[in-house]
Amino acid sequence: MRRLSALLLMCLLPLAAAGQSVRSDSALAQRLLSRQPDQLSEVAPGMLLPLWRGRDGRMLALKAERSTGAQALQDNAPLAFHAVDAASVMTTGLQYGLLPNLQAHAEISEHSWANQPQRVLGSEVGATYAAGPYSLGVSVGTNSTPGNIALLPRVLPGAAPGVDGLSGFDSSAQLNARGRVALGGGSGIDLGASVGRIRLLPGNLLGVSTMDQKQLSFGVDHGPVTGMLVGRTMQPLAGIPGGFNPDKRWSSIDLGVTWRLPWRGSLSVGAQNLWSSGNSTSTPVGPEPDQSRTPYVQYHQDL
Repeated sequence: MRRLSALLLMCLLPLAAAGQSVRSDSALAQRLLSRQPDQLSEVAPGMLLPLWRGRDGRMLALKAERSTGAQALQDNAPLAFHAVDAASVMTTGLQYGLLPNLQAHAEISEHSWANQPQRVLGSEVGATYAAGPYSLGVSVGTNSTPGNIALLPRVLPGAAPGVDGLSGFDSSAQLNARGRVALGGGSGIDLGASVGRIRLLPGNLLGVSTMDQKQLSFGVDHGPVTGMLVGRTMQPLAGIPGGFNPDKRWSSIDLGVTWRLPWRGSLSVGAQNLWSSGNSTSTPVGPEPDQSRTPYVQYHQDL
């Protein structure tokens, strides 16, 4: 009987060792999965998922983020959408660490409305260099409205959500730059600039096919509170017979403050076109872009 018991114990030893190995490997896997990579830092509410990490510290990560229209206005967005619309922005992209201080990214985004079939699709490719508390990034981006055709309802004022105060928006391309200075204690200063070109749908009532746009932004954040001041200028291309004066410009300033709440919610307060130049009524040449002052209060809850 003793020999039988000893024989059974000897047979079970490899299984016990295997079980211990499985338990230890599982514990190690859990520790690795729960460990936050030191190269990744979440600068805005969203999700970062590491996909690959090399021995030299290079890393490939997937980023996904959903925000409201008001939050998108404060994320140095080169285009201005109506913050009061029931709109959401979904952004998905890849981040790749080329060097310890250099990171490249490529992402796509979709701006959609709850009560409108129109969508604005965007894409962006860029790189960011960070050295201590300072960072500087440059990117190239495009935006387009897929499936657009110049049907009459599409070019009527107010028939579709406006972009940059323009009801006949078709597509755009822009060069962006953004810098940040971290002040410590969860505070920082953001500076941004963008230059680009906007194309309008044929037959739009403005009577202009292409417009140049410039943007400057200044932001300050401290803990859960973020404030952003954005200035934009649009100017039609010269040389269009019967069009606007080549020196004609439309300028506006947006101001917004967002407070990220402890229960995964956010409260945004601000005003679009807090200050603007240009007329909101029709002119002998055509109706100018809508630059009416629009205050807003928005609450967003992540489920």
